[in-house]
Amino acid sequence: HSFYLTHLLLQTGQSLLSSMLDVGKWPVFALLPPEELRLIRQACVFGSAANEALYVTVNDEVFALGTNCSGCLGLGDLQSTIEPRRIDVLCGKKIVSLSYGTGPHVVIATADGEVFAWGHNGYSQLGNGTTNHGLTPALVSTNLLSKRVTEVACGSHHTIALTTDGEVYAWGYNNSGQVGSGSTANQPTPRRVSSCLQSKVVVNIACGQLCSMAVLDNGEIYGWGYNCNGQLGLGNNGNQQTPCRIAALQGVNIIQVACGYAHTLALTDEGFVYAWGANSYGQLGTGNKSNQALPTPINTDKERMVEVAACHTSHTSAAKTQSGQVLMWGQCRGQAVASPHLTHFSSTDDVFACFATPAVTWHLLSVDGDDYLTVAQSLKKEFDSPEISDLKFLVDGKCIHVHKALLKIRCEHFRALLNETDEDAIEIHQFSYLVYRAFLEYLYTDTINLPPEDAIGLLDLATFYRETRLKRLCQETIKRGISEENAITLLSAAVKYEARDLEEFCFKFCVNHLTAVTQTQAFADMDHDLLKNFISKASRYGAFKN
Repeated sequence: HSFYLTHLLLQTGQSLLSSMLDVGKWPVFALLPPEELRLIRQACVFGSAANEALYVTVNDEVFALGTNCSGCLGLGDLQSTIEPRRIDVLCGKKIVSLSYGTGPHVVIATADGEVFAWGHNGYSQLGNGTTNHGLTPALVSTNLLSKRVTEVACGSHHTIALTTDGEVYAWGYNNSGQVGSGSTANQPTPRRVSSCLQSKVVVNIACGQLCSMAVLDNGEIYGWGYNCNGQLGLGNNGNQQTPCRIAALQGVNIIQVACGYAHTLALTDEGFVYAWGANSYGQLGTGNKSNQALPTPINTDKERMVEVAACHTSHTSAAKTQSGQVLMWGQCRGQAVASPHLTHFSSTDDVFACFATPAVTWHLLSVDGDDYLTVAQSLKKEFDSPEISDLKFLVDGKCIHVHKALLKIRCEHFRALLNETDEDAIEIHQFSYLVYRAFLEYLYTDTINLPPEDAIGLLDLATFYRETRLKRLCQETIKRGISEENAITLLSAAVKYEARDLEEFCFKFCVNHLTAVTQTQAFADMDHDLLKNFISKASRYGAFKN
């Protein structure tokens, strides 16, 4: 039983209710009985009227329902279906990425790195060398058999795929150069997008209706294809038949890109958002409706963003803040919202379910858990509640109420300590109240909720108690909160607590933002030995080439 309990504990995210994705917000799922809805782990809603859906169950079975335009449900026929039907060939495949066009055609990447495509094929967007519609999922093999694909993205009638080597392959409709081949001839099979991407490593891709975007591992961003609304961010409106770097973002590190119908959103490593392209619905969030051919920073009230969202079928934009708030702007149920508007949603997906036209999913939805996993929720609720607690910690003069049994189950340190003592109150002097409470809360919830500077103290505690998973979570939190002001402080902490992975991350950030970082107070106060190490390592890294 304790194994089962621990297993449930490991499945909790934040409170399950807030992390559960409710597919019920998409009307196409309204006919499914609750016991079927509960089994869904991944889902996608697409089509010109949001009338097609695919979903994957907890047993890795794949089902489809809806109008089945152009055979886009992959069921082997053109019959529409109001009842879910199983796509046998995809069962057990483990889908990691999914995208769709407006034909529609559908493309997926599996955990094995294979690509399958089906549906509309009038422009060879299925990559099989023909223009016959594909009624069942077929492996896309040309030039990809020896590659592992991790991400796919579709424009209206073209497809691009990203491999583990950071290469991009493209095929399909190419009237504006969106395949990046240097011509405007349609591309019948996958072709590597090379020219200036030849020796570069791409980490993220997205497609607008008729354009393609790629983010590199060094934070640069490239675009190609249709550009009449300025959606390539190049400062002009000329189409591009090969990838062009967005020079205006020189010195800014982009980590994620999302494309709307004719606009583009990009997220930086410091949590800022830039937007460019079409703006007749306010989808750039600039407060007006003028198109922008150059990247424009969006005012998000100094809140750090962790995700941007857009979909090539709509003019809607969304973003999520570090604290979990969701903003939306652009075309929202027919209204033009020209500045980011704070919603009560817990995920960007909800914006598209409730406000986009058509109301389709902007990426593959992944459903985290079930509302019947109440063990985890009950434990979370009992944390620091005196009612049935049998132990309290006294830290900085404040009490934290806990339960001995749970601490013993969750932590080796407490198992040993509590077996030797019958105390019902323990004083702690080594750590601050904030840090110790965060540690105990982690034992109840499996998550940490601390600003990066405080996560350093928790990293110290995790190292002391040999809690390796907690140590990893602290490192992740610190990474997400890094900025030019605190980078040196975080780097020093990483060195002190021997968090190698974090040290490497902070170091790279410092080098990428070298000018600003060296002007901070933390750099001026840096420990002599650490400074010497930093300078010699930075020079090996090529920071002082000029």
